[in-house]
Amino acid sequence: MTRYGMVALCIAGAIGIATPATAADFQVKMLNKGSNGQMMVFEPAFLRIQPGDTVQFIPTDKGHDAETIPGMLPAGAQPFKGKMSQEVTVTFKTPGLYGYRCIPHFGMGMVGLIEVGNNTSNLDAAKQVKMPPLPTKRMATLFEQASQQAAAH
Repeated sequence: MTRYGMVALCIAGAIGIATPATAADFQVKMLNKGSNGQMMVFEPAFLRIQPGDTVQFIPTDKGHDAETIPGMLPAGAQPFKGKMSQEVTVTFKTPGLYGYRCIPHFGMGMVGLIEVGNNTSNLDAAKQVKMPPLPTKRMATLFEQASQQAAAH
């Protein structure tokens, strides 16, 4: 290999090492009725993503928003709050579980859960958050999904 070839190879290697892995983008739809017939839902209601990934919350049906549920996010994580009938895009950096809701339809059970970095370390704290009956029931199902997937990895 020529001297210039070695230099080019070294530069290419350095660039490859310095380039971060590409983060993924996800979409969550805010719906009056989900594909399973359930009313007032986020679809998908459960996501497993990696730190640095981005989630776009899309008000497919108007009259919805998305915001974190107080007490249902990892220590040090930043809460998010979207505006009514507007998309909100969030990049998740801190590993752990993030519970979120639609404020107008929270009492009807419109909640979701995002697991970042295969990390359920704040699961017990999230389970202690007091909510109305229907969101509590739906969130219990999402917590179960997170626990099952964590056990599989």
